[in-house]
Amino acid sequence: MAKYPNSRGRFQNRNRGPKGLRRNDRIRASEVRVIGPEGTNLGVMSPKKALDLARNVGLDLIEISPAARPPVCRILDFGKFLYEESKKQKETKQHTTKMKEVKFRVRIDHHDFETKLRRAEGFLYNGNKVKLTLQFRGREMEHKDLGIDRINAARDELLGVGSADMDARLVGRQVTMVLSPLPESKRSLKFNQSKDDIDDTDDFESEEIEENAESSIKDSEVSDS
Repeated sequence: MAKYPNSRGRFQNRNRGPKGLRRNDRIRASEVRVIGPEGTNLGVMSPKKALDLARNVGLDLIEISPAARPPVCRILDFGKFLYEESKKQKETKQHTTKMKEVKFRVRIDHHDFETKLRRAEGFLYNGNKVKLTLQFRGREMEHKDLGIDRINAARDELLGVGSADMDARLVGRQVTMVLSPLPESKRSLKFNQSKDDIDDTDDFESEEIEENAESSIKDSEVSDS
């Protein structure tokens, strides 16, 4: 039985595929259902007979459904099989929608607001959902409408790449809204010059430690607005 050295210098069986995938002499079932190279059902037979069929055409016998009764095997080129499986996994990963979060403050300045929008736009353009979150601090809770207006303004600026799943919601000391990406053919950039400019790293909002005096001054500014 053929073996080859792995990266640690130890020997592994060539007939043992990734994650326990069995092929050729490693198939243990007493009988298997065999699918031919062209996808034809060749019926149920012993693994030995199936392996002889595979070797006669210079291919491998690969157990693709070990839990089936009897297990299902295919006659394929093992290298090609691994390539196709890897391709499927990449396609599945590309179509998986992730949830990203972008955080805002009530008193965020115009430049920082656009920076946040640029990040959110990139997430949506790449097919991710985006959760917009605005955290109230101290007496800012007395002006909830300012937070809701800020989130709604962000939503309106991102209409070229996404749409809101629901209206802004106040939960505890936060206003949240979830945006879903538009169909890929309808997405257009506003804050990023091109796809190459998109920063798809997560938005980490640093926790700021404010002195009580500074907080009081800022709270007074909100109250006066």
